Amino acid sequence: MTYQEALDFLYPLHRFGIKPGLDRVRSLLELHGSPEKRLGLVVHIAGTNGKGSVAAALASIFQAAGKKCALYTSPHLVDFTERIRINGQQISRERVAHYCTRFRDEVIGRQATFFEATTAIAFAWFADEGVEVSIIETGMGGRLDATNVVESDYAVITTIALDHTDWLGETLPLIAAEKAAIIKRCSTVFTAVSQPEALDEIVQMAERRDAPLYIVGKDSACTLSSVEPGMVELALTTALHYYPSLKAPLTGSFHSTTISLAVMVAEHAGIAPEHITSGLEGLLRTGYRARLELIRGNPAIFLDVSHNPDGMRETVNTLGLFRHRYHRTTVLLGLASDKDARAIIRELLRLDCTFVLVNIPSERSVPAETLRLRCQEEGAEATVFTTGREGLAYLLEKANDDDLILVTGSFYLAGDLLAAET
Repeated sequence: MTYQEALDFLYPLHRFGIKPGLDRVRSLLELHGSPEKRLGLVVHIAGTNGKGSVAAALASIFQAAGKKCALYTSPHLVDFTERIRINGQQISRERVAHYCTRFRDEVIGRQATFFEATTAIAFAWFADEGVEVSIIETGMGGRLDATNVVESDYAVITTIALDHTDWLGETLPLIAAEKAAIIKRCSTVFTAVSQPEALDEIVQMAERRDAPLYIVGKDSACTLSSVEPGMVELALTTALHYYPSLKAPLTGSFHSTTISLAVMVAEHAGIAPEHITSGLEGLLRTGYRARLELIRGNPAIFLDVSHNPDGMRETVNTLGLFRHRYHRTTVLLGLASDKDARAIIRELLRLDCTFVLVNIPSERSVPAETLRLRCQEEGAEATVFTTGREGLAYLLEKANDDDLILVTGSFYLAGDLLAAET
């Protein structure tokens, strides 16, 4: 296969939808000698929000310490190869084509999903390249997620909130139990989950697996020093060290838990404080983007991929710190059909904003006209465009230099606008 032929093969696998289970991905991996057993030190990350930032922070820290570090995340923003990286470098298009060719017949025969095939490609490349550390982010859930074939050294559970309820359950304890299933008997567990009913599921699973458990806020303490667009600074105390000034190129006070989790895991893995500090400062070299990223000034444009009410609440809380610096605020919003649109809109209205509503480039898009009805139900003013690019062009034509534009709601929307820049 060529790279384009590989993409033409992979993307239609979405027709198989989400099929929880591990048998199909195991059969793919067996074709390549079970590479999931040759990934070095494995950090497996689950959670409703914050997985990507913890994964990026840890990858950057291990890389700063001189480790050959793999990073597997999803979804991508612009190009498929963003999902699969070693030391910040994306897998080559040639290797994607190579592994697709290798796995093709088994993928077809087993009717494997897009995410299962992608996971097999990632693990095969990581093992072939002899990585020392692998940072693996779950796709959805944990128990039956394709990535859960790994035997993790570290299981990290970031946050628990109501999302993907059709698959994971409609209560926090049910969702927490699904995500806690990434904990293995060989794991050490770290979490920032705070709701008692969700945390209890994680505690019980750790006890059943005889896995040590460390909790942010109980086994660490942090104090925010500064929160600015594109930079957060905090002081952190762990069981081993006191860090008077940790800086990361992230926007939002909620990243204090992200940073705490990453530091606690890295410390336990024996990474020195100076590498932790430099790794956090260089986090963007991992390809981490579109998490309240300030991509332009005058007017200020923040690009964000929050897509559930809890994530949007954190986004709004953060922008609320800077809202007084700007004249008008407009939100360019597109959502997938499985999201709670009204709850998300209600969170965004705390910014005293108007809306530009668009379709996202996905078959799962909520029609922009439907979003307009949801806005009307919440008493919000909204304008509709077909695409994100059209909506942003309209906003840039109308905006003053002292306005704020937030683009949010979907990885697909953020990726489409980033692709337009290239």
